[in-house]
Amino acid sequence: MAITVNVQYASRCKDKPDKEKICYWARTCLDFMREDAEFTIRIVDEEEISELNKKWRGFNKPTNVLSFPAGDNPVSPELLGDIIICAPIIIKEAAEQHKELDAHWAHMVIHGILHLLGYDHINNNDAVKMESIEIEKLKFLNYPDPYE
Repeated sequence: MAITVNVQYASRCKDKPDKEKICYWARTCLDFMREDAEFTIRIVDEEEISELNKKWRGFNKPTNVLSFPAGDNPVSPELLGDIIICAPIIIKEAAEQHKELDAHWAHMVIHGILHLLGYDHINNNDAVKMESIEIEKLKFLNYPDPYE
């Protein structure tokens, strides 16, 4: 199984998970879903994610995670795309929602990967399907259901 996770740190926050944790969460998410995958996870601050959110989604505000699927690529079918995660928002959300910080980070990594794989939560049926996979993967990692 060849899963390559490129991790980039572009955030000044101190409470960021190390590359080993991020890669473990990502590989756990992809277990039984993909044998070959390559993608980037970039950890950023609010300014960068706000710019991306405005440019690509039309929302002039920061968000917790953005996913940019690579789409079908016959030359590199394993290439999934890019995930951008905003460290200050993840830290703030974990505190506000009384969640363990690592559990929330793992959830956002898994959430972003599922978006790269084509999962979405726009309508209720799709949300239920996506959330059930997130819950299953987080349970395997010994983290609680993030929706309770």
